[in-house]
Amino acid sequence: MENKNFTTSITVDKSSTEVFKAINNVAGWWSENILGSTVKLNDEFIYNYKDVHICKMRIVEFISDKKVVWLVLENQFNFTEDKNEWKGNKIVFELSGKDGKTRLDFTQIGLVPEYECYKICQDAWSSYIQGSLKNLITTGKGNPNTKENDLNKELIEKWGLPKK
Repeated sequence: MENKNFTTSITVDKSSTEVFKAINNVAGWWSENILGSTVKLNDEFIYNYKDVHICKMRIVEFISDKKVVWLVLENQFNFTEDKNEWKGNKIVFELSGKDGKTRLDFTQIGLVPEYECYKICQDAWSSYIQGSLKNLITTGKGNPNTKENDLNKELIEKWGLPKK
């Protein structure tokens, strides 16, 4: 079977600057439970959703109004046999413009159908990108996971605090 990375796209009537700003407002569309910074090259942050998913990311490419790439440094799922399934994946946001519209192409390099989490992750990313992020871009309000006070302290200590 050929590996096919998960990808999804949206097109909006907003400038690439506005879309780029929204992408980097991770707490505004993915989760209010973000620890660390998400606004420049080499920033690191931790995403946490209850006891289901926690991951640590580093921004490894940051080209204003064009492209952002996150590298998954650490990952843990509670619903897959391989708890670290995303580790080493790259999450890519690429922007292009035409006729006053901006197209966002989202790809998770490494998220392939062979992954145990593929269907769940595909559905989740589709919802976040096509729903929450698009809403943040077009209306100024996304639909992120709400803030919780139960960040996984044990893993955060093991992985280290994110670099700012």
